[in-house]
Amino acid sequence: MVDLIEQRFVGKGVIVTGGASGIGKATAERFLAEGAKVAIIDISEKNGKSALAELRGKGYEPILVMGDVTDSKDVKRMVSKARSALGSIDVLFNNAGILVEGTIEEVSEKDWDRIIAVNVKGVFLMSKAVIPIMLKQKKGAIVNNASCSGLVGDRGAIAYNTSKGAVVLMTKCMALDYAMKNIRVNCVCPGEIDTPMFRQEAKTRGLPVEEYRKQLSEYHPIGRLGFPEEVANAVAFLASDEAAFIIGAAFSVDGGYTCQ
Repeated sequence: MVDLIEQRFVGKGVIVTGGASGIGKATAERFLAEGAKVAIIDISEKNGKSALAELRGKGYEPILVMGDVTDSKDVKRMVSKARSALGSIDVLFNNAGILVEGTIEEVSEKDWDRIIAVNVKGVFLMSKAVIPIMLKQKKGAIVNNASCSGLVGDRGAIAYNTSKGAVVLMTKCMALDYAMKNIRVNCVCPGEIDTPMFRQEAKTRGLPVEEYRKQLSEYHPIGRLGFPEEVANAVAFLASDEAAFIIGAAFSVDGGYTCQ
C-alpha cells in the first residue's frame, strides 16, 4: 500500500494536533507515508506513546509533543519544539477536538466552555502560532477539521455543532486573509467516522457499538460509516500542491450526509 502512495511531502514538516488517535493518527501516518516529517501533538500521554510505538513499528519516525491546544503558552512551546525538530512547518492539520452532546438545556456552562476552548480556540491558537512561521517561509497549508455538523443542524448537539460551524467560518476568514501570502487554508467536514470518539458516543448512549454503527450508517446515503484513512486522504490532498487553487473550502467527507 505504502509503495503505491505518491510522495508529495518529502522533506516537509507537518504538525497534526490530536494526532494520537482516530483521524489524527491516520492522517499523521498518511503524511509519513508520503515522506513528511511529522510532529504529533496530543494531550493524552497514554495515547501518544501508543501511537508513537505503533507508527515506529511500521518504520516511521514521528516526534511526539505533549501539550494543551487551549493554552497559549503551551501552544507556543509546542510549536517551537516542533519547528526545531522538523526544520520547517509546511502543513498544519488542526484536528484536536472533543464531543459534548445535549440540548441547550442539558449542556452545562462548563461543558460549553470546554468544547469551545478545544474545538475553536485550539484552532485559533495553533494557527496564530504557525502562520507567522509560514509567512517567513512564504508558503504553507492549513487544514482544519470541522464536521458535517458544522454545515447542518443536528438534534441534541448544540455545543458540538456550534463549535464546528465556527471552524468552518474561521477557515473561510483565514483563507481570505492569507490567500495572497501563499498560505492556503481549507477544512474537511467528516461525517460519522469509525473512531474512538464514535465508540465513546455509543458507550455514552448505552448502546452496543455494532447497534450504534448500524443506526448511524442509515444516515449516510453510502450506507456505512467512514474510515479515518478516508479523511486522511482528503486532508493530504488539500495540503498538497494538487489543491493549489482551492482556498476556503469546506470539503465534505461524509458519504453523502449533507447532500440530503
